[in-house]
Amino acid sequence: MRPVTLDELVGQEHLLAPGAPLRQLVAGSSPMSVILWGPPGSGKTTIAHLVAGATDREFVAMSALSAGVKDVRAVIDAARRRRRAGGSPTVLFIDEVHRFSKTQQDSLLAAVEDRTVTLLAATTENPYFSVISPLLSRCVLLTLQPLGEDAVRGLLRRAVADGRGLAGAVELSAEAEDHLVRLAGGDVRKALTALEAAAAAATAGAQPEPGFGGGEHRPVGPAGAQPEPGLDQPARVVIDLAVAERAVDVAAVRYDRDGDAHYDVTSAFIKSMRGSDVDAALHWLARMLVAGEDARFIARRIVIFASEDVGMADPAALTVATAAAHAVEYVGLPEAQLNLAQAVIHMATAPKSNSATAALGAAMADVRAGRGGAVPAALRDGHYPGSRGLGHGRGYRYPHDDQRGVLTQQYVPDDLVGVDYYRPTGHGAERAVAGRLPALRGIVRGLPARGASDRHPPAAPDRDTSAAPDRHAPAAPDRDTSAAGDRDTSAVADGDTSAVADGDASASRGRDAAAGGDRPGNGGGGRGAGAPTGVRAAEGELQ
Repeated sequence: MRPVTLDELVGQEHLLAPGAPLRQLVAGSSPMSVILWGPPGSGKTTIAHLVAGATDREFVAMSALSAGVKDVRAVIDAARRRRRAGGSPTVLFIDEVHRFSKTQQDSLLAAVEDRTVTLLAATTENPYFSVISPLLSRCVLLTLQPLGEDAVRGLLRRAVADGRGLAGAVELSAEAEDHLVRLAGGDVRKALTALEAAAAAATAGAQPEPGFGGGEHRPVGPAGAQPEPGLDQPARVVIDLAVAERAVDVAAVRYDRDGDAHYDVTSAFIKSMRGSDVDAALHWLARMLVAGEDARFIARRIVIFASEDVGMADPAALTVATAAAHAVEYVGLPEAQLNLAQAVIHMATAPKSNSATAALGAAMADVRAGRGGAVPAALRDGHYPGSRGLGHGRGYRYPHDDQRGVLTQQYVPDDLVGVDYYRPTGHGAERAVAGRLPALRGIVRGLPARGASDRHPPAAPDRDTSAAPDRHAPAAPDRDTSAAGDRDTSAVADGDTSAVADGDASASRGRDAAAGGDRPGNGGGGRGAGAPTGVRAAEGELQ
């Protein structure tokens, strides 16, 4: 059923316009070298046969799966001798050219450059990755698209009626035709192979009685015409849906673990989870699993996603992702598909935050830009002999000596004091972090509590809070401090939001301003006017 002329070629209309490179190649009007890039069953080999039969050029075909450099050089040498003798030019067709190594592709460069041969190469892989740049620059790249359903349907009908095909010996029902078109997935070769198998099954099971064995005999003739008495009428077998389903029951999945489909489907998978479309994410997961993608690769992508796109909005996502990855290793397929599906559903439906990604990126950008001086002396390693003499560790204050578990101390180099890398969102569990982070930064950096002067007495400016772990600021007259005095405020560092402003989230948000107000990057945004206060700078205590 291969087309014998270019006009019989179905699909690829974008390459068949008058004067298009494909027409010039077939007609032989231009000796340009061409790389045909397209999915299986899109017509690459068919185009090569059209080129071979349409001109008087010498046509040599080889497959990259079996040919080597020696074979390529032999063809080139023969083409060079033929050209010197005034013979016809040579067209060299290489199927699956992406299988050629770099050395094998290098052997083509000179002959393509001086047009000793006209190269016609076919590949299902992205040539920008699988073909070396010098060879790619010497060729015209033509991209073939998968055939649409209408094109596949037209080819099936042609194969049923054409003398080169089934010559009208069978009839394809509408339901069976839809089934074959759908499962072909744009691959004409798969569609024709399935049609041939269905026709063979229907013919083998046909019996004289109508409807017996899955095939049905119908007299051939004009619609409604009655057979003449006494004349045997040839019967035509009907391929119904049942026969077609027996011939092919698995759809063609366009996926190559080393090609474009691998990266495209993976990209769609990740972006669907990021976009919280759980149904789309499950579809792309299924596409990868059905196509035989390595489950460990899928698990690794989910683990990365858990921190990159969910992050602090749902810290449990990382636990779910790593558990799914462990299940893939411990259980294996096919059962581990369920673990992957559960993890994907969790990731897609979880609240999203990329604050960890953005924070690390900003910190690394500063490091690459040369920001960040020496390690502060108090933080340096002081365990080895002589280190104390160098001042290492001198002045370090142990946070656990403070009842809150946090105290004022410089942890960053001098030129990074006051820089905020982490900027929490208000999504999911990160909302609580955003509430207490300004208070933590205020204590660590020793920032004064803005707006606290009307609620608390002035702070002692030089007091070491680690030396007074049991001292508390006087209570505001309209506030019950009994709970505040007895509360274990170290919970602030442990994620217990009840330690911030008596568990009132609005108070913790108001403290954004109290811990730095409108200073750039503190996350407060100047919202602290009139907000409850709770950080006393000198005492460093959380009320």
